[in-house]
Amino acid sequence: MHYTMTTAAKKKIESDVKSFASRNFVRPAECKNLEQIRFYVKELCLLIEDLETKFDYVPTDAYTLLAQYNTRQNDIINTDFRDSYCR
Repeated sequence: MHYTMTTAAKKKIESDVKSFASRNFVRPAECKNLEQIRFYVKELCLLIEDLETKFDYVPTDAYTLLAQYNTRQNDIINTDFRDSYCR
């Protein structure tokens, strides 16, 4: 059963997600390899899925962070490709 969330409840979830990410995740720009990024993407997807299930709400910041990890992953893949095949 889902209920309409109050603004305060949404703010609390947003704050909790930001706090969790800052404590447990490295900033996407600081990731140096694909395994590291894939780990964070997997963990972030699990968090998003958990929030959807429990609260039927996911803060925009969670999706923004996921997009940043995906962008960093694509950058590394492109660099690796260029370095391997475009000499």
